[in-house]
Amino acid sequence: MPRKSKSGIGSTNPVPFGMSNRVMKRKKPINLDYIKKIEPLTENQELFFEEYNKDQNMVAYGCAGTGKTFITLYNALLDVLDPKTPYEKIYIVRSLVATREIGFLPGDHEDKSSLYQIPYKNMVKYMFEMPDDNAFEMLYANLKAQGTVSFWSTSFIRGTTFDNAIIIVDEFQNLNFHELDSMITRVGENSRLMFCGDATQSDLIKTAERNGIVDFIRILKNMPSFSMVEFEAEDICRSGLVKEYIIAKHELGL
Repeated sequence: MPRKSKSGIGSTNPVPFGMSNRVMKRKKPINLDYIKKIEPLTENQELFFEEYNKDQNMVAYGCAGTGKTFITLYNALLDVLDPKTPYEKIYIVRSLVATREIGFLPGDHEDKSSLYQIPYKNMVKYMFEMPDDNAFEMLYANLKAQGTVSFWSTSFIRGTTFDNAIIIVDEFQNLNFHELDSMITRVGENSRLMFCGDATQSDLIKTAERNGIVDFIRILKNMPSFSMVEFEAEDICRSGLVKEYIIAKHELGL
């Protein structure tokens, strides 16, 4: 699907060899030739691509296994690695544990979230056509070292402003209204916000917290800058077994 060009942040300084200042700042610019061309597999995935390319903030919600997070991260990577856009970083934000209290674990937010990064690393691996595993490990290490992709817990976002970034709030159904509200207020200049999740898989126990998600979505529906795409059982592409299970569960009202 064609992507419309976007104007980036200009600079009065000449940049040699036709590279942007942002690319020059990176120790090892990522070769975009390695990124696969991934096409939407379902009508709702296609709708997501279309709305994303209108520069909208996005809410992708619905059934598990429909590729919500995958296509969001893929489009975000294309934007961040494109020197013509204003986006420099991808922040993947989620609530790491049900209690949201991870302060007792050693290290900074990156260390504490390391166990939760594996699925995203696997997604990125699928998006790049690399010669071998070692080549991918070097590429992925470079993406993280230069800050192109970083992982945050909701426990660490207070006082933070995300500028020139695409923020992906994954599993947003596990955030209460206060946390969701805080995410909106952290967005700075030249940034976009993506919410991915499935309200039927919430880890929240308190009814008030679960209802807060409904109120939050009501607010976003009244914001023209947000587009919402609901993914259904017909959009499941993870495997036939997952699709069969989800359909059976819905038929039983569970």
